[in-house]
Amino acid sequence: MTSRVLGLAQSNALLMRRNLLTVIYAVGVPLVPLALLAATPEQTGQAGAVPLSLCLLMALLFPVYYNLLSMFVTRRDELVLKRLRSGEATDADIVLSMALPGVVIVLVVAVVAAVLAAVLGFGLPLNPVLVVVGLLISCAAFAALALWTAAWTRNAEAAQLTSAPVLLLATAGSTRAALPEDAQRWVDLLPGAALEDLVRVAWFGLEPGVGSSGSVSFVATWVEALPPLGVLLAWTALGFLLARQAMSWEPRG
Repeated sequence: MTSRVLGLAQSNALLMRRNLLTVIYAVGVPLVPLALLAATPEQTGQAGAVPLSLCLLMALLFPVYYNLLSMFVTRRDELVLKRLRSGEATDADIVLSMALPGVVIVLVVAVVAAVLAAVLGFGLPLNPVLVVVGLLISCAAFAALALWTAAWTRNAEAAQLTSAPVLLLATAGSTRAALPEDAQRWVDLLPGAALEDLVRVAWFGLEPGVGSSGSVSFVATWVEALPPLGVLLAWTALGFLLARQAMSWEPRG
């Protein structure tokens, strides 16, 4: 990571901190689901997987996805992106610097969630390295979806509407327990469901899938995590492919 990216990311983080509403959404909202942990009567992986995955999902949706979407659209319309591209910064530098503050927030939220879960008796993640790897891939997936959404978002105000399909798509995974088994197989392909399966496997050593109660060893977590990681990688590739074909770095006419 170059000093140019870090410098741009620091500036983006400073602008982010100056917006109180953005800070509340980015930091406060992801921590709300953690209240469910304190209200859970049983300190088991089955009970803790849903609130912890919701916490991480909210961190991915707001600091990463929505923040990058609104930032990209606003700076595109203000011609900031055009000026940056005329200098030494590459397209990858610009995008990475805008996404980096949100990625840092996701990792901080994960640490807070791990500490709180341990204090409440749920234990620390069984495979913390796998948790971090999964979160970084998830950050890439939601950043890609943000760039794709920005391609058909006319202005920052419209982002509240254009982001709705992705928000619904991501959160639909948390409803799969109420769906028939045949429908669950399709919902498993959504990023929110993949993240929940990743938490079940990497954090609690449980088999992926709603209702699964079998446990796996530390080594086996890498194998069991392959399907949800594959889903997240597929969404990452799809998002960047769609964004590359449609995104614009200048104001839309």
